[in-house]
Amino acid sequence: MVKSVLGTYWAQAVAGLLLCLTVFGGCGSMMTNTKYYKPITAELQNDNFAGAVDKIEAARGKYAKKDRFLYYLDAGLAYHYAQRYDSSTARLTSAEDAADELFTKSISKAALSVVLNDNALDYSGEDYEILYTNLIKALNFAAEDKFDGALVEIKRANEKLNLLEYKYREAAEELNEGARDDTARVEIEYKAKKVRFNNDAFARYLSMHLYAADGKYDDARIDYDYLKAAFQEQQYIYDFAMPEVQYYSENGAILSVVALAGMSPVKEALNLRLRTDKDLDLVQILYTDPERQDTEYGHIPMAVSHDYYFKFAIPVIVARPSVIHRIRVYADNEMIGTLQLIEDIGAVANETFEAKRSLIYLRTVARAVYKGLLAHQQKKKADDGELGGWLKKLAIDVVTDISENADLRCSRLLPGRIFVGDFELAPGTYDFKVEFLDQYGMVLATDHIDKYTVLKNGLNLIEAVSLK
Repeated sequence: MVKSVLGTYWAQAVAGLLLCLTVFGGCGSMMTNTKYYKPITAELQNDNFAGAVDKIEAARGKYAKKDRFLYYLDAGLAYHYAQRYDSSTARLTSAEDAADELFTKSISKAALSVVLNDNALDYSGEDYEILYTNLIKALNFAAEDKFDGALVEIKRANEKLNLLEYKYREAAEELNEGARDDTARVEIEYKAKKVRFNNDAFARYLSMHLYAADGKYDDARIDYDYLKAAFQEQQYIYDFAMPEVQYYSENGAILSVVALAGMSPVKEALNLRLRTDKDLDLVQILYTDPERQDTEYGHIPMAVSHDYYFKFAIPVIVARPSVIHRIRVYADNEMIGTLQLIEDIGAVANETFEAKRSLIYLRTVARAVYKGLLAHQQKKKADDGELGGWLKKLAIDVVTDISENADLRCSRLLPGRIFVGDFELAPGTYDFKVEFLDQYGMVLATDHIDKYTVLKNGLNLIEAVSLK
């Protein structure tokens, strides 16, 4: 008899759980899956770029349709590292096309329903990912001496940076319009943070050399001035010394070396709790980690009908440390110099993510408030004073919690930092070697570029990669 009663109670609990899943959406699409990156990352960090290509293609089925931007970007990067430039360009072009198509679609879906977890939306890429989609394509074209194609990609990258302010202002307007029409009636004003990044140093470095290689020294000088301005006016990104660059030699030739080192930052979840105060018409956001437990992350004036306490999470950008500390360049076994940092992709990622993160934060709060109120109503209906009602209420709490997971999707295959160096050499054919060293001076990886001909006039650009 007891077994029969408990079976009935569990059946009721499962029914409650299914009801919640119907209300909040299936949980399978509510969490970010990153497990399949592990073997791919291992190949990259072992400098086995061909192996990374094979692993990405083998994992293609693990990229959902809504994550197709990520597949194209990841595959395009792996093919680039493997020096299969045509294959890289084709996939990076598909990534760019997907980003253009999916951003508007994902914002429209987000505006239409406050219930959707962001993991359920199409992933249209972060702005730094889209920026480097163009810049890696520019490197592909440069490696094939297709200057026009490379310059087109750099121009597209610069145009996208200039349009970021408009892009997020328009997104905020669409979310506000959706909030006014949403049946959830969560009153919140969407306002994106100001975009402070509009001049990328590495883009200017590449175009400077491409113009100089084509004999357009006035254009090269203009890009050199833009490069200086990037460091002078955007110190919140470029908080290190500008590298010494040179695009012209009176008597010799200029060899330019680009090195991609380490791995890009990733997203991690910042777990927070939301506390509502119906008397003050206030939503307070609190930290949950032990060091800052219950201290305030922020607050939003908002009319609410009940007091409750609810968990949610937002994504934050977190750097991945690299063991590479120094990069040396050799010509015919003679060291000609070291490379200097020109781009910290983690800093670019953080800055470009701010405008979007401000909208994600507000939308997540709105969703948490709505789900909290809905869960409160469901629990009142389920509360019959019996064990079955208690189990239903527990199921509602569980599903409400698991339906609120931060969207942690991002490419995990971009480099973390970009280094450059310009060296004056006599025209001729050389065997070049690029060494990546750790903080103790131990060589971690070596790239060999043999029988490379340095021209008096033209683009002399070699690239080395170590993602350790």
